[in-house]
Amino acid sequence: MLSSQKYKVTFILIAVNIAVYIYTSVIGGNFLETDYNLLLQYGQVGLFVFRYGLYWQLFTSMFVHASIAHIAGNMIFLLVFGLRGEEMFSLPEYLTVYLLGGLTGNLLSLLFLPLDVPSVGASGAIFALFGAVTIHARRTIGQSIIGALIYGFFLLFISAAPGVNILAHFGGLATGLLIGYLLALRRKPTTKYKISYSYGNPF
Repeated sequence: MLSSQKYKVTFILIAVNIAVYIYTSVIGGNFLETDYNLLLQYGQVGLFVFRYGLYWQLFTSMFVHASIAHIAGNMIFLLVFGLRGEEMFSLPEYLTVYLLGGLTGNLLSLLFLPLDVPSVGASGAIFALFGAVTIHARRTIGQSIIGALIYGFFLLFISAAPGVNILAHFGGLATGLLIGYLLALRRKPTTKYKISYSYGNPF
């Protein structure tokens, strides 16, 4: 099994995101905010996808960020949940959660966001990692998944703000919860045994 920790996939993804941000900053001439024309070019714009067939925007938009604050916040969360994910998932599992979660969030955005609004950022993929890690951790030790669901949707709720693509967050979270749960079903639960004492011979 290919190990996520061996290949340092979290650090690779962070490096790719930062490299893309540096590229767009140099091209746009602004390191604090990404030029709007570049957001239209490399982000996801429903009008361009539907009318001109720029389907690759569903992928590239996951690595483009609107500002230095945007990428800084996302990379912090990617570091936290990504390193935890490396402990739980193989490399193919990790990348499936990340990429499929990001794509699902982008598909929801494509269907329900205004067609002229660009969507960018890795948050859908990061929410997928968060969901997968949270539910997998509880399921593999035999605990109820209700707590993971409540925690996941609470984080989704507090992430809502003007300008935030909550559709991408929801799509990523739902995908991560589903994949994380299915992966946990394939593992043997770690059972915590309690020693009970009784009178007489315990054997």
